[in-house]
Parts: sequence; structure tokens; C-alpha cells
Amino acid sequence: MRIYCIRFVSVVFCLLLLTLFPLTAFGQQLAVAQLSGHAMDSTGAELPDATVRMIEIERGVVHTAQTNSDGIFTLPGLPVGHYRLEVSKTGFKTFVQNDVVLQVNDHVTINPTLQPGQVSETIEVTTHSALVQTESPAVSNVVDSQRMVDLPLNGRFATQLIYTLGASVSGATLTNDSTGSKSFFSSVTIAVAGGQTNGTNYLLDGGDNNDSFGSVNLPFPFPDALQEFSVETNSLPARNGLHPGGVVNAVTKSGTNSFHGSLFDFYRDGVMNAKPRGFSPAGSFQDGLRRNQFGGTLGGRIIRDKLFFFSGYQGTRLKSVANNNVARTVTQAVLNGDFSAMVGAGCVSTGAKTLKAPFATVGGKPNQVNPALFDPAALKLFSGNYVSFSTDPCGTINYSLPTINNEDQVIGRVDYIASSTHNFFGRYFFDQYTSPPPFSPTNLILTQTPGNWERAQSFVLGDNFTLSPRLLNSAHFTFNRRRDNRGVTLATSIPVLWELTCLRQFLISCCFR
Repeated sequence: MRIYCIRFVSVVFCLLLLTLFPLTAFGQQLAVAQLSGHAMDSTGAELPDATVRMIEIERGVVHTAQTNSDGIFTLPGLPVGHYRLEVSKTGFKTFVQNDVVLQVNDHVTINPTLQPGQVSETIEVTTHSALVQTESPAVSNVVDSQRMVDLPLNGRFATQLIYTLGASVSGATLTNDSTGSKSFFSSVTIAVAGGQTNGTNYLLDGGDNNDSFGSVNLPFPFPDALQEFSVETNSLPARNGLHPGGVVNAVTKSGTNSFHGSLFDFYRDGVMNAKPRGFSPAGSFQDGLRRNQFGGTLGGRIIRDKLFFFSGYQGTRLKSVANNNVARTVTQAVLNGDFSAMVGAGCVSTGAKTLKAPFATVGGKPNQVNPALFDPAALKLFSGNYVSFSTDPCGTINYSLPTINNEDQVIGRVDYIASSTHNFFGRYFFDQYTSPPPFSPTNLILTQTPGNWERAQSFVLGDNFTLSPRLLNSAHFTFNRRRDNRGVTLATSIPVLWELTCLRQFLISCCFR
């Protein structure tokens, strides 16, 4: 079964909006930030035609703007990161403020005050108050890359950090079928600030990252590939009307003028577990779990101050064994035709049973079946050691169920700075999960457990173009595709795949402000 979900916001419609309703650039883009302010002199008078420069510290990219006749300036579409703000005008000392940190979806205000003097002289602000959001009543909390990497995460899923922000709670205990066989294995149901579990909106680099089949999240990259993410609640703007419960807004890392890379390997094995003290028998500290997560990242410049790249990979290899599985099989007495113990009171909870005629009594013995009546193919399963005998009179057998869960994540991003007013990027994310069905030629009971093959792909192309101090064009194209194959294994070890869900999502958003 193939399901196609296509959603388009027409570019033609956006062009009509541009023609009919040119609006002030409020910069409500989701993967970037905005800085605005009011430049004044020491007497409090406005400073028109002052030059405002925001310089990215790590990439050296310069974003410029001019104050209008009222001394007001706006710099929309700024990538998240660390900046240095410079404001200059002839006849005044240059205003400099270092270490300006812009986080995802920030709309902050800085009002510089310039002193009379030469432009070559500078007034450097080293202490300043916290940047305050002035354009949105929403409450937003941000988790930066350092905390994502340093905080312990079971399985290294960044979505676990959502629980630390925005009064978020897990929806796993609620009645819903949003996650399961129809969603990606790492999808979660999270209720934010009292909202519904399917009311949370997930964004990645400004693009839609929702699984429209179940209104849950598509996979997010591993923590080392994320720059930061925020959880926004309370009085959300109209653009989030599709999911009004809350917004999880994540941004991936991009390259800088300097080359940066990392390697990591997280390994867990039962031999490293601490042994319980006193009351536990020897060897019981082995939990049968072995997990290895490894990978690395690399980012840098292709052309200084113009073209940058970032790439990353994480592999997960997880093996576990569950030893508490119970099945019913046959005993040697059953193969001999004697079902007395199998249908006795000790094996049947409602009391002893009796086989129906003509097997109620054979040769003066109750509950007997002539072995010659058994299907030869069924007997072959046991005589060929394909299924184990049970030594329990009731036919109960305990067996171990091995599980393999492997995941591979690959991410690549390219940023191009065409000018101080025009930049765009492309990002591709690939996530493949495999959980093959267990198979053993000596225990065909394992074949009742299906396997799972999943793949999710995400591509975002973003373009930010400041047409004028009052007009900004922000366009995003998003493509998501998810596939989920499930099935069992035949005795020949050839997997039989049943494709349950193949979901493609297209989303083009084009907004002029």
C-alpha cells in the first residue's frame, strides 16, 4: 500500500501577496533569527543612515543594514550563532558589541547609543543586559549543542531533551495509536504544556518534520549534528495552527571558516555492569544487552566566507537477548500418542479434559492417539531437530529470543553566502533502521517474530533574500519520504517483505514579508 501526501503553498499566490500586500519584514522565519534596534546619539536623538553590521564570528560573514529616517534598523534572516554588532556613522564613534548570541527563532532588540567623535574610534560594550524578545508572547526554551552532547541520553535520541522543556510529558501511557508499526521506530508522542500528543509541531531547519500519517515526529539527527533546538509554547502564532500544542524547532550545524571534526564511540556490554551485592547469584548482572554507537562529524569551508559544508554519520549496533519467552510444544509422550498429561488437571486451568471420540479411550487407556495418524511433515519437524522437545509434562518450553537493532544516520549540509543580503542552503538527512527477524534451523519457533526494515529521508532547500530594509523573502522546499517493510523469515532464510507504509511528503513554503 502506497500513500502519497502532497501539500503545496503556491509560489504564484505568494507573488500576488507580494504585489498586493507588501508588509514590514517581521522576520518570522523558523530556522533563523532576527535583530532589530533603534540607533540614537548621546542626547537621545535618532540617527538616520547609520551603517549596521552583524559579523558572524565563526564564518566571517557580514550582514549589513541602514537605519531609516527614524534611526530604526532590522536584520532578518540571521543564522543562529555568535555575532559582533558594529554601528557606525560619520561624526560618531563606532559602536561595538561583542558576543551577541542569537538562538533559533530569536527576535531580539539592541538599541545602540553612539557618542560624538571619529569613526575610527570605538565604544565597545562588554557588559549588557540579557536580550529580550519583544515581538512574540510565546515562551521558548533552547537547548544548545553542548548540552545535547554532554547530557546522558539513552540511545542518543535528542527528542528525550524535550521532556526538560515546556512542561512536556510523555504520551506513551495515553490511549493512542500514533506510534507503533505505522511510524518510524524512534518517533515519540509528547504532550507539550497540556496540549495533545498529536498537537506538537516538529521542524528541522525550518522545514516540516512531521509524519503526517500519525502526526508524530520524523527522525531527528544525532546530537553531534544538531546546533540547537527550542520548544515553544503559549500563544503560538497563526503559522502553527496545524499543530497548536507546541513547536519543537531544531537546526542542524553548518560549516565555518575553520575546519572542525569529531569522533565518538559509546559502547555498552553486560560484562561492564556492576554486580548486584549479596542477594544476587553470580553472573546475574549480565543483562544480555550489547550496544555500540559510533561515528563522527566534519565541517569547514569550501570557499572562505562564501561556501561551507558540514557532514556527519552515526552508526548504532544493538544486540539483546530476552530469555523469558514461553511457548507450547510437544513432549515425547505426545509423540508416542499419549495425551493424558497434556490434558490433565495440572496442565489445564479449568480442570482435566478428555479428548473426543474416537480418542477418548484407546486400548483401555484414556486420551490416546495412534501415532500412525500423525502428519509425517509435522513429525519431520521434531525428528529433524527443527523444533525442540519439551521435558515439561504440559509441553511448556522456555526459549531465548535474540534481537538485532541496527541504525545508520547520514547528514550533509551546504551553505552558500551569495551576498550580505542573500544566502541559501541545502541539507539532506538519511536514516535507515534494520531489525531482521530471528532465525535458527534448530528452533523454528523464532520465525513467528517479524522483522522490520525502515528508511526515512529528508531534504530541505532554504533561500533567504533581503530585497530591501522593509521586505524579506524566505522560501523553503521540503521533501520527506518514509518506508516501512515488515515480514517474517522462511526456513530458507529468505525474508518475505510486506510493505505497509510508503509515505512521501512535499511541502513548499514561500513567504514574503
